[in-house]
Amino acid sequence: MNRTTLSLIAGATALAAVTGFAALSAPDAPGTDTAAKAAAQLPVERTSLLCPAPSTSDLAETSYTSFTPVTKGTGSGGKAELREADEESADAPADGDGEDKGNGKGKDGGKSGEDKPAKPVLTPKEPGKPVTGDSSGGDAPALVGTADGRFAPGWTVQETTEVAAGTGRGLQGVNCTAPDTDFWFPGAGTDADRTDYVHLTNPDDSAAVVDIELYGKDGALKSAVGEGITVPAHSSEPVLLSTLTGERQTNLTVHVNVRSGRVGAAVQALDDKLGGDWLAASTDPSGSLVLPGIPKDATSVRLVALAPGDADADLKVRLASPSGLITPAGNETVHVKGGMTTAVDLGDVTRGEAGSLVLTPTDRSVPVVAALRVVRGKGDKQETAFIPATRPVGTRATSADNSGKGSTLSLTAPGAAATVKVTASAGSEGGTPVSKTYTIKAGTTQDIEPPAPGGLKGTYALTVETVSGGPVYGARTLTASEDGVPAFTVQTLPDDRGTVAVPEADEDLSVLQR
Repeated sequence: MNRTTLSLIAGATALAAVTGFAALSAPDAPGTDTAAKAAAQLPVERTSLLCPAPSTSDLAETSYTSFTPVTKGTGSGGKAELREADEESADAPADGDGEDKGNGKGKDGGKSGEDKPAKPVLTPKEPGKPVTGDSSGGDAPALVGTADGRFAPGWTVQETTEVAAGTGRGLQGVNCTAPDTDFWFPGAGTDADRTDYVHLTNPDDSAAVVDIELYGKDGALKSAVGEGITVPAHSSEPVLLSTLTGERQTNLTVHVNVRSGRVGAAVQALDDKLGGDWLAASTDPSGSLVLPGIPKDATSVRLVALAPGDADADLKVRLASPSGLITPAGNETVHVKGGMTTAVDLGDVTRGEAGSLVLTPTDRSVPVVAALRVVRGKGDKQETAFIPATRPVGTRATSADNSGKGSTLSLTAPGAAATVKVTASAGSEGGTPVSKTYTIKAGTTQDIEPPAPGGLKGTYALTVETVSGGPVYGARTLTASEDGVPAFTVQTLPDDRGTVAVPEADEDLSVLQR
């Protein structure tokens, strides 16, 4: 193997370790032993997360929790920081110790012609221990962040907001997400009672150009307003969906397609009567989907699905209950027309038990995206949350911002049985980590009262690791009581992609001469 080839492989290996976006492999040379070049899983060295502006309500109280699980092989260096999306801002909602620092709108005040750099909002001191911050009111900005070194693998940030009254009142939660170029959001709406925004956050030095497409019950909604939306560098743009179309529709699918650059995207779905929450993106279109963690006391569950493209999809609908897979009476299958949003009301499908929805093709497989709108409570004491289809837990997934009560971990194994290890981290203000192992039977969902750290002070993170068996899907529910309203929010637990597959080199590159 010549020196040029070795240099290319070394460069590709370094790129994989930094981005974590792809598994790289060198082509096999004739006569080589493929098994000898099996890819090794190495920790990613750098990652990015974006948090949308939490609320415009003056009554909003927002908390942020940043956490990185301890990962072997990462060394001792690195850091993780969240800053305001607008780099011209001088202040931030909170510092790394959780002390409030204002509303995040401070400026240089015109004393000099140079902009002040933004102060970090959250700066963890070490992996394995969460750090928290908070803000009040409706001026908290969107946040952008990077983590490198030992803080990068599995870095998780949770944004949780309590709104006491008004449109979208209740508990709203979202996991800050990595920038990307393609997002699907089934479950949005432009009804008279709805005020839905898609938040676009650009972390990069150049502007991003984005198209927003809306799909209703009869297909794509015609609108030129959603084409070519410019998101300036280091900024966030909330786009009100009702300004993109004159049609009022209860169930829409939003497609965010980035022409140039990359953004973070999330939909804030607010209802005048049913509260509101963040709607995270569905996993990539797939023939089979799992939507985990329906609360056992859900009073209404609605499935919203779209088959991108022209092909129709016929899906078998099953509920993974504590005792096994169940077919809901009257909703055995659902027909999804290509390019059209389909909504099916499943009622109180869980009937007081833990549950997850499992969608599989009845015949040929057609890629589908889907989400659930879940309602708890009755009458004027109702609250809404959303559960998108998600990836499996995989190697490891983490949920931040848990307290000693009000947190439920839901795990489902739709195929083969599986064993998982759940670790409660140290608390943000003190406590000793605790781990516990659980077995999830095939085809079932189990609601777990998560372990809490010994001597817990503050909030903690839950990390789920697959030990053996089939794929496991998970979600974490946070609950609170707001004047009799059963406020809640649900976040799914996809694999954190904290490692990347890197092929082993055939030769020791360190001995090569320059």
